[in-house]
Amino acid sequence: MRGFEAEGDVLVAVLDDEERTVIARIVADVGLLLGDVRFDLEGDAEDGSGDDEAALFAGLSDLGGTPTRPRDPAVLRLLPTAAPDDAEVSDEFRRLTEGDLRSLKVDRLRTMWRQLSEGEPDWRLSLEDAMPTAAALTDVRLVLATRLGLDSDADVDRLHEEIDAGVRALDADEEAEVDHERVWLGMLYQALSWLQETLVACLAAGQGDDV
Repeated sequence: MRGFEAEGDVLVAVLDDEERTVIARIVADVGLLLGDVRFDLEGDAEDGSGDDEAALFAGLSDLGGTPTRPRDPAVLRLLPTAAPDDAEVSDEFRRLTEGDLRSLKVDRLRTMWRQLSEGEPDWRLSLEDAMPTAAALTDVRLVLATRLGLDSDADVDRLHEEIDAGVRALDADEEAEVDHERVWLGMLYQALSWLQETLVACLAAGQGDDV
């Protein structure tokens, strides 16, 4: 994996096939959290209809009904409560804004998923797409952070220690008392954080003046 670098008027990262597949799937999982349609990297909806990209994301941005406070803490991070101490105000704000917020987030995830599904090693972003992609990466990282229980810098430091211990044990071909699923998710969180940092660094260096 190579982080984002400026090449003319585009920003380019390089991912191998496995890296693209893993990230595309977690993007799809986050899209699923915001709706009720499953989709996968190959472009097939779970019900077998999968004609194209539109079918995969159909229904995600127009769910209908009256929005309620999400029960899943990860979704709540994506669609936060406006006024935690005033249920009436929070419900009204959610009713007025959640549909548009969901649509915005789903649209950014859809674009990112499509970019990663193109099958090329270069992940190329126009300056116009750079900020929406950075925002989509934030949403994916928020979901992972919630699943990993990362509420403070101390939690992040402990996660880094767990990952280091797991990697050392793997390199030494030794058994270690680590949660391998947690380590894997933690490594994915680290990779996405690093990718986002390189993307934002490109923009901060003056590549995003026109965004």
